[in-house]
Amino acid sequence: MTLAERHGGIVINADSMQVYRELAILTARPDANDEARVAHALYGQVPAREAYSVGRWLEDIRRALDQAGAAGRRPVIVGGTGLYFRALLEGLSPVPAIPDDIRAHWRNEAARRGPAGLHAVLAARDAEMGARLRPTDPQRITRALEVLEATGLSLAVWQMRAGTPLLAGDETERLLVLRDRQELFARSDARFDAMLATGGLDEARRLMALDLSPLLPAMRAVGVRPLLLMLSGLLGEKEAIARAKHDTRHYVRRQLTWINRHMSAWKIHNEK
Repeated sequence: MTLAERHGGIVINADSMQVYRELAILTARPDANDEARVAHALYGQVPAREAYSVGRWLEDIRRALDQAGAAGRRPVIVGGTGLYFRALLEGLSPVPAIPDDIRAHWRNEAARRGPAGLHAVLAARDAEMGARLRPTDPQRITRALEVLEATGLSLAVWQMRAGTPLLAGDETERLLVLRDRQELFARSDARFDAMLATGGLDEARRLMALDLSPLLPAMRAVGVRPLLLMLSGLLGEKEAIARAKHDTRHYVRRQLTWINRHMSAWKIHNEK
């Protein structure tokens, strides 16, 4: 927000969970005070019942960048989803559109078999993608199977084909805000406590009332599942909170691994 204020800009979201309308508190989305201070875009515009994707985000941010340019605002793109930044700066592989019947078939198979069962199908048909993807990631597993059936080629083959960047690297300033890992863990624990204190459990209760598929991305936002299990009576409060904090720390580690592998050329800003 400071950069956006300094340069007459707009903050544009690059976080795959902050796009969901029903997850304001549990994704630490910018609040009304933040939005009053500086313009924001692509926050909370997608209903949780939809499976948002990096491809859709690229379409949305293309429009947001055009609108920012027309208004004379400098875009400040912020978020924790490394794949979004990679797609923005490198482009997406040119995978053909997937026919609706194939897409529907594998969505149904995902619901019928569950993530582990679907991963077993992928491993048998496409060993390389099976090895790349975690059995707990049904959205990407489903995508790999859709592409394999629709095109006859592994998604791994398509991913080797270059896409078209939306922004060129030399026209951007790429910044990483990093902290000591233990400090990150302490801050994430404190943030989860603050989420609960400001209505996070009620937000989880409203999400549960929608009766959505547990395979949807919004239902797999960090911290959501333990709270839903608690509301269902399957976990005690202390256990649910401990599990949510553990899951958040695990996600921190995964983000740091991504940064080390894919963002080594970015400028590090050690915020204090």
